[in-house]
Amino acid sequence: MTAAPDPVIDLNLERQEILKRYRRLLRSAKPYLKENDAKLIKKAFNTSAEAHKDMRRRSGEPYIYHPIAVAQIAVEEIGLGTTSIVAALLHDVVEDTDTTIADIERGFGQKVARIIDGLTKISGIFEYGTSQQAENFRKMLLTLSDDVRVILIKLADRLHNMRTLDSMPRDKQLKIASETIYIYAPLAHRLGLNAIKSELEDLYLKYVEPEAYKDTAKKLRETKTSRDRFINMFIKPIEDDLIASGYPYVIKGRPKSIYSIWNKLNKSKKPFEEIYDLFAVRIILDVPVEQEKAACWRAYSIVTDHYKPNPDRLKDWISTPRANGYESLHTTVMSKLGQWVEVQIRTERMNEIAEKGYAAHWKYKGNDTRTGAGIDSWIGQVREMLETAEKGDKTGAIEFLDDFRSNLYSEEVFVFTPKGELKVLQRGATALDFAFDIHTQIGARCMAAKVNNVLVPLSHVLQNGDQVEVITSNKQKPKEDWLRFVVTSKAKTKIKDLIKEENKRYITDGKDLITKRLKIMRMEMTNELVNQIRAYFGSKTTSDFYYRVGKGHIEVKELTKFKADKEAKENRANKVNTDGAQDGKAITRELKKIHGERTDSDTLLIGEDMDKIDYTLSKCCNPIAGDDVFGFVTVMDGIKIHRVSCPNAVELMSNHGNRIIKAKWTSQKELAFLAGLRITGTDRMGLVNDVTRVISNELNINMRSVTIDSKDGIFEGNIRLYVHDTSHLDVLMRKLERVDGVFDVVRFD
Repeated sequence: MTAAPDPVIDLNLERQEILKRYRRLLRSAKPYLKENDAKLIKKAFNTSAEAHKDMRRRSGEPYIYHPIAVAQIAVEEIGLGTTSIVAALLHDVVEDTDTTIADIERGFGQKVARIIDGLTKISGIFEYGTSQQAENFRKMLLTLSDDVRVILIKLADRLHNMRTLDSMPRDKQLKIASETIYIYAPLAHRLGLNAIKSELEDLYLKYVEPEAYKDTAKKLRETKTSRDRFINMFIKPIEDDLIASGYPYVIKGRPKSIYSIWNKLNKSKKPFEEIYDLFAVRIILDVPVEQEKAACWRAYSIVTDHYKPNPDRLKDWISTPRANGYESLHTTVMSKLGQWVEVQIRTERMNEIAEKGYAAHWKYKGNDTRTGAGIDSWIGQVREMLETAEKGDKTGAIEFLDDFRSNLYSEEVFVFTPKGELKVLQRGATALDFAFDIHTQIGARCMAAKVNNVLVPLSHVLQNGDQVEVITSNKQKPKEDWLRFVVTSKAKTKIKDLIKEENKRYITDGKDLITKRLKIMRMEMTNELVNQIRAYFGSKTTSDFYYRVGKGHIEVKELTKFKADKEAKENRANKVNTDGAQDGKAITRELKKIHGERTDSDTLLIGEDMDKIDYTLSKCCNPIAGDDVFGFVTVMDGIKIHRVSCPNAVELMSNHGNRIIKAKWTSQKELAFLAGLRITGTDRMGLVNDVTRVISNELNINMRSVTIDSKDGIFEGNIRLYVHDTSHLDVLMRKLERVDGVFDVVRFD
């Protein structure tokens, strides 16, 4: 069979298309341009076009399409100016050619050079291991505290890569998409880039859960007509009153993102038809800045004249904007048809900040907005976190990244000092978090606190409007127990540092004990071995492991058991050594040797390769034949097979990209896989009998366990059973759904 000929490329047509895209960029940038800016952009475009002239993207398109697209996103969707456009056009030049940062500085100035230097430092992160990846994220955050435009251009770059992910192989799609949801979407959220955050989340779902994405999008399309009719009925009386009030306005009824709806369906376990808040009604007023507050509250009054509000769902982010600059009034009201509807009220200025991102809007367009301190304060906190985070401990970098991520999506709580100074903390913050926010030494010596003049413990969770006074004592010392209830990264990091100082003696003692014991056991004390021992005893860091030994929590004689287990595992895994030195690439090479010339030679075939490669099915998600899966190379337990939708998949793919391998099922032999089904319905005589008859008699399926609970007429059963594959399970679920009284049948891990 002859191979298809390569497509013929019309270079003239391509040149015309490149110029067309470049001119569109200039048109979008026109409002931001000052004298000589157009010349500088042209120079950057020519430099980039020349540097990438012989390069093509994986899709076959000229590479220059990518930098132009990134610049287009930066100007059109984020609102950045000339410096950022130039940096976006040149962002891959230093990495891909012999051009140096010094060359960029000579041609385009210090600001552009500094941004490109930052972008170059954080590129190419997919192929590295865990700790290196976390270190790269830390580098990226260092550039955030220096010049936020580095992150904004990186987000534009990531958005274009996600939009063009079709041309990538499946394993790369999974890695890039997982990394996007793990760090880039939360960063976009924190920087106020709402539209970009939503699109990144939707694109993640499109590539990782394609069926769920298509199904949700299809249902949204199918319900559009009835939704539009409902919105028109809902807004009619509001519009009449807004016209009478004289405020220029726009009302939009917009559906929530596909990802957020899918997330809601997953969490609530309800069918699509029962999710009512699929959309929000947005009222946007066009009024001068000095009239904004009064106009928004007037619009709120008009909405609540017609519909009864839920008093617990009023959110006033106009009086106290969120840390990323977001300003809006949110209320949830009951419609005449008995549905809750979320209504957002804001002005044109607030809407632009909400959509395009406060950081760019405020810092680089010179807009005089009242909450400029918010984003600066957060960037200051990032800088402080970076300065106090462990530099040398590689696991510390990963721990730092987890702490940082937990802050990205968090909402705020507004509290006051005894003198009335406003402090903005992460929601869920305690009195001890407040103490550390004021000063490290106040936190370290904090004994208790008074909240609204009432004495409370350190773990007391603060509410909006609380006035907090910290009570200290020179006898107080930081305790490990404090880490259980503090939530802010600042408090966690400071407590860990203070405890480290206190516990250095235990760490030294522990290290000495381990060194002596390993010498007696004739095992060479390498970093690799210590890392394996640390993981074996469940410690997050090496220091934590030594500390536990020094404190007596781990006895050194337990190393004998570690040695025996290690040797047993190594004997079992002789064919493919996965003791930590191995990564996904080494496994892939081994698979290619096994499979020879086959097209899927780099893929682990589940059910076929068991005698050649050591792998097991992961217990955290119980994959069964037919599930979309991947392999993960563990340090001590061979290869673990996970479902792509596994709760741990995003973290594994984004943090340990180099240890992911492709895997698929083969149908050579019929195997039995353990699966779980949760069945809910109305209780009746004989229901359990009918359910078990379908499972055992009709489909000859073996059940491992059945637990049934019935309360107030509602039946819920959890059944663990053995099936051959996903199609076998689907047939069973469809049959069970037809049993009289059964409402819902869902698979659980």
